[in-house]
Formats: sequence, C-alpha cells, structure tokens
Amino acid sequence: MITKSEISTQTIFNPLQRVWSIIQEEKEAYIFLNILYYGLVVLGMVYVTFFNPGLQETLMKAAGQAFTEGPLAAVGSAYSGGQVINSMIITFIVNLFLGSLIEMTLPSLIIPFSGLLMGAYRAILWGLLLSPANASLAGPMIPHSLTLLIEGQAYILVMLSIYIHGKAILRPEVYGVTSRLRGYVEGLRRSGWIYLLVAVLLAIAAVYEALEVIYLAPLF
Repeated sequence: MITKSEISTQTIFNPLQRVWSIIQEEKEAYIFLNILYYGLVVLGMVYVTFFNPGLQETLMKAAGQAFTEGPLAAVGSAYSGGQVINSMIITFIVNLFLGSLIEMTLPSLIIPFSGLLMGAYRAILWGLLLSPANASLAGPMIPHSLTLLIEGQAYILVMLSIYIHGKAILRPEVYGVTSRLRGYVEGLRRSGWIYLLVAVLLAIAAVYEALEVIYLAPLF
C-alpha cells in the first residue's frame, strides 16, 4: 500500500523527473551550452586581465550606476540597506522575469534562437565585470563563485529551452508532431517544464547571493 507521505513525495519529484528526462533527451546540447557559457565567462576574464584591464573599471562604474538608477535601483537599495529578505525576493524576481523571460525567452518566441545571443553576451559580460584579477574583487570572488555557478546554470537551462523551442519549430517531427505550429506549441510545453528547474535554481541563487553579498563578501 502507498502511504500519503509516499504520494506526496512522488508528487514533488515527478515534475523534476520530467524536467530531467527532457534534459537527458538533449544531453549533447546541454553539455555544449555548459562549455560555451562557462567558456565565455573565462574568456571574458582572460581578456580583461591580459588585454584591457581598464575596461573592467569602466563596466563596474556603469554597473554601479545601473543599481542606483532605473529598474535595478530597488535591487541596489535592498543590498546597500542590508535588507536580506527583500534582497532575496527582488533578486529572484529580477533574474527570473527580467533576466530570463523578458531578455532571453521572449525574443526567441518571435525570432527562434535569438535569445541565445543574450545568453552568450551575459556570459562574456560576467567575465569582463567579475574577473578576480581586479584587486578589489579577488577576495569577494571567492564566495561569489558559487553564485556564478548556480545562477549560470539557470541561464544555461534557459538557453537549452530556447534551443529546444527553436528545434521544435524547424524539425517538429523530432518531437512527434506534424507541423511547425504544433512544434511551436510543443516547444513551449517543454520549455515550461525546464523553467520549473530554472525557477528553483534562481531561488537558491537569490538566497545565497543575498547572504553572500551582505554578510560574506565584506569579510574578504
């Protein structure tokens, strides 16, 4: 006999199992996107370290200004004010809706695969901005590396969902449908499943990042 607790456990893990099965079906693309994303981060760090150190200072000033004005001002205010819970919530909302849905997925619903360019751009920008070659960042980058890893993994999954959606449009027969319109819908369905894991990872990253920036980074 299956107990209520077993049913509850199955209910929780079945969606994640479904997401994992989709990722497994696209294993080669997933591995490639991991290599691409983190590789671009490293290339950005190498470039700013050895070829254009001044660029990092310029980008850091621009980033600092972005967090004091405009839509990201609330994020900067929460962090500078040491508001841990608000920082977690706002970071999660910004990363999920602005960073993932609006900047990456939405353009790809209009022009397939286009959001992959934003993902690649973000990886390069991370490398340029956060290279530990900068003396002021070398210490804080120790705890912040985990933020980059978790949040980066979420954006890689967003890129995977964009790839799957575009593939479903161009080659609908791969996913068992007979037209590009049905492929568009099937791609959306699979992307929706992947976004469940994206949301989980971004939630974890937001919690850690708020604690890390407010409490850990100052220690370094």
